[in-house]
Amino acid sequence: MTATIDTGDALVLRQDEAGVATLTLNRPKHYNALSQALLEALQTVLEAIATDRTVRVVVIAGSGAAFCAGHDLKEMRAHSDPAFHRALFAQCGRVMLTINRLPQPVIARVHGIATAAGCQLVAACDLAVAAENARFATSGINVGLFCSTPGVALSRNLSRKHALELLLTGDFIDAPTALQRGLLNRVVPPDQLNAAVWQLAEVISNKPPLAIAMGKELFYRQLEMGLEDAYAQASETMACNMNSADAREGIDAFIAKRKPEWQGR
Repeated sequence: MTATIDTGDALVLRQDEAGVATLTLNRPKHYNALSQALLEALQTVLEAIATDRTVRVVVIAGSGAAFCAGHDLKEMRAHSDPAFHRALFAQCGRVMLTINRLPQPVIARVHGIATAAGCQLVAACDLAVAAENARFATSGINVGLFCSTPGVALSRNLSRKHALELLLTGDFIDAPTALQRGLLNRVVPPDQLNAAVWQLAEVISNKPPLAIAMGKELFYRQLEMGLEDAYAQASETMACNMNSADAREGIDAFIAKRKPEWQGR
């Protein structure tokens, strides 16, 4: 069943189908630039999804010719108050952290360009699938603005030197290069993009939701730890996971050679 849900703001369109919630950034005339209002709308719908047990996977896409061109430079220049800029960048950071902390995996569906904070959004998503003709850049340096906040997400996806090259030059890289450097999971012809994203989302949506949520939370938490602490936390998570109803059901189903029935607990 497909359901289109009114998010209360046309800047983000939400469509649910078979446990997959697709969120489409909807400022096509502005290449889906992340205005204050768009960030607010995206934050609101992500927070709603976080507690929605019917959603197993989230897809973030862009309408029109591009995925996302980053922050809205005209809006930023229209405000001379540094407090506005601090609040805007903090707001963007909250959106990225919400994606990171969401119990459901988030897949970026990328076409056209993903620049500056748009490239940051790709890097912040758990997984990313792009069309072959997609292009990526942290181009703020070209207008006198180092992409510091995009650098946080990029440095956690790419090697240090590859991330800094993007940040220092502002140059575009193509989708195959982004794949090779670790920003993307898959690159496909443009006419196969929807099918590739759906295939990945469908595979994940059929996995036990509790194990996915526990595993995602631990994955990001252990990245910031030392090796010994990471193993200790991972062991505790696995022990908790092992005592869940889904783990017992999954193991019993494996032994009995039948399909498991996940309960989400």
